[in-house]
Amino acid sequence: MSSRHRLQTLLDHPRIWRAGAGPRAFRQSLGTGFKDLDRALAGGWPATSLNELLVETWGIGEFRLLMPAISALTRQAPGDVGRWIMLVNPPYLPYAPALAGAGVALPRLLVTRCSRSADVFWAMEQALHSGHCAAVLAWCEGADPRCLRRLQLAAQSSDCWAVLFRPARFRHQRSPAALRMYLRPAKDQSISIEIFKYRGRRPQHLIMRA
Repeated sequence: MSSRHRLQTLLDHPRIWRAGAGPRAFRQSLGTGFKDLDRALAGGWPATSLNELLVETWGIGEFRLLMPAISALTRQAPGDVGRWIMLVNPPYLPYAPALAGAGVALPRLLVTRCSRSADVFWAMEQALHSGHCAAVLAWCEGADPRCLRRLQLAAQSSDCWAVLFRPARFRHQRSPAALRMYLRPAKDQSISIEIFKYRGRRPQHLIMRA
């Protein structure tokens, strides 16, 4: 293989973004179930990077925003049956009838409780490395930058969708997450979504009803 061919192969790698090349979707993206959001994210949630959702207050519909993707993951091909959807420290106990009504296969759902923030990050990192999870969603009040970096690296090396929910007061803290979104309530039970960090994309603002 020539040096030029090897360089082109490297530049074509899905994790390489070149300034001026314009936005493009990650090779492994997960449809959100919402056309406007899919368009804003160039195809869907980045499935091989850390997704960070910073929420004004828990319970504004942030979990419903992820429901179509979670439902799709629980209905994957037979060869993927057995991979868990892990929820680490959700602020409220998931309501099983609503999940089932949204098409989520409940036997694929696993809820883990942690008493310390450090344990939340440990559980999430271990789940990402395990190879047994299709998605890991975690809720945490704080985060050490080193922990965030470890989660981003774990997400990159796994075939697993990684989502971290944190309070909105951390939106000004630096983070290695590929996608960062600020969510707050809007009128008529809608959600205001500010996408303020996403590789290759300008900041965007959407109002959606999840």
